[in-house]
Amino acid sequence: MTAPVGQAPSSTELKKPERKEMVWTKEERDTLRAKYGSEILVENGSYEDVNTTKAPSDAYIIKYTYEDKICFDLTRGTKIKLFDMYWDKFKGGIQSIEYGMGNIKPNLWGYQSPTTRKKKRKG
Repeated sequence: MTAPVGQAPSSTELKKPERKEMVWTKEERDTLRAKYGSEILVENGSYEDVNTTKAPSDAYIIKYTYEDKICFDLTRGTKIKLFDMYWDKFKGGIQSIEYGMGNIKPNLWGYQSPTTRKKKRKG
């Protein structure tokens, strides 16, 4: 039954989203493109987060352990470079590297159509 007007719902009814811990620092994420030629799209997400179709088709799902927890990342890059990147960071915590479920063409990922300029009227 619902709570009477003027009373707050109990704490069991309110669920806050679980706060995900950031595994990669900002400095590390900035240097990934230059050092490994890769980028992280989703960091430390659930399997449902990384198993999305709204991602590029060349993205990989990486399953690894960090502080005795299983984590999932959605990353872009070559499989060998991704392995090197995660090996350098976690020293053997990699469990699997699988293809992602994305269906957006890689060359259209992040594409924004150019803005049209307003035509001047002759007059």
